[in-house]
Amino acid sequence: MQDDTNILAELNDRSREVFRRVVEGYLDSGDPVGSRTLTRTMNEKVSAATIRNVMQDLEFLGLLGSPHVSAGRVPTQLGLRLFVDGLLEVRDLDETDRQKIDETAGSNSQDVGGLLDRVSTALSGVTQGASLVLAPKHEAPIKHVDFVSLGNDRALVVLVFSDGHVENRLFTPPVGQTPSAMREAANFLNALAEGRTLSELQAVIRQEISQRRQEIDSLARELVESGLAVWENEGERGERLIVRGRSNLLSEEASEADLEVIRSLFDDLERKRDIAEFLQLAEQGEGVRIFIGSENKLFSLSGSSLVVSPYMNADRKIVGAVGVIGPTRLNYGRIVPIVNYTAQLVGKLISDRS
Repeated sequence: MQDDTNILAELNDRSREVFRRVVEGYLDSGDPVGSRTLTRTMNEKVSAATIRNVMQDLEFLGLLGSPHVSAGRVPTQLGLRLFVDGLLEVRDLDETDRQKIDETAGSNSQDVGGLLDRVSTALSGVTQGASLVLAPKHEAPIKHVDFVSLGNDRALVVLVFSDGHVENRLFTPPVGQTPSAMREAANFLNALAEGRTLSELQAVIRQEISQRRQEIDSLARELVESGLAVWENEGERGERLIVRGRSNLLSEEASEADLEVIRSLFDDLERKRDIAEFLQLAEQGEGVRIFIGSENKLFSLSGSSLVVSPYMNADRKIVGAVGVIGPTRLNYGRIVPIVNYTAQLVGKLISDRS
């Protein structure tokens, strides 16, 4: 079997035309396409026997298949893939389709979820298929954070944003973290959260960690230089300051007080590192919502196709995607421009709202 990407390039003009007409005929009717049908539509006059031979060659290459005993052929999954990538003639977007999609942008509401729900419904109606819209994670300032343990290896972060939006994200907590540690993390974050986004909260925590580390360094320097203490795993997550012969060597109250402060700072540093890890996991959590535009079971069917296009925010960063799900016999030439246009529109609308 040849490399898939070279198969189309190595077909001669007749084979390529037979292949294209079989696929287009199948996409149009859903029925196998036979050699007699093709003899009436080919650009050059060829016999049905010649076309049957070409079809057999295309079948040998894995591009066509015979679903029944009949002489008709249908494209295989590989054939459809190569047709869409190499031979598909994408039409211009139909003006009626464009108007129906544009109507979703009519509201001035800042509710992105409502916008995407309308887009999903419009896509489904225009294409007569199931539409899929992946929504971006919310980046508004946070009003409240809550962590909920769902078991040893699963936790939920509930984010309430200042604009009233609520989002739940699943994540895997660090090993050994208890529900009480999660509550403590939430309490600490809520004291800082007002008016800050998740990424801004992370920056604040990183600054706090850096500040604690500098305070510990400053207090411990004299102890280390005098040989009373030594660093273990310095700079790493599990670092410790080990005091040598403490009961004999540290008799002055000042030294005891210094050690108590260092111990307290270490505890604080450890807590903030845990909180920083919680925040990072919350930001990476599975929070992308899926809007499905029509109820069907296409997701569970093998042989379904998805035409999907990403959309970007104002920073040209991909934040979601829109698509249409349907049988492999989709009208790709019509669906592709609809999906591409919708993705561009959604990107623009989300950028405008932010």
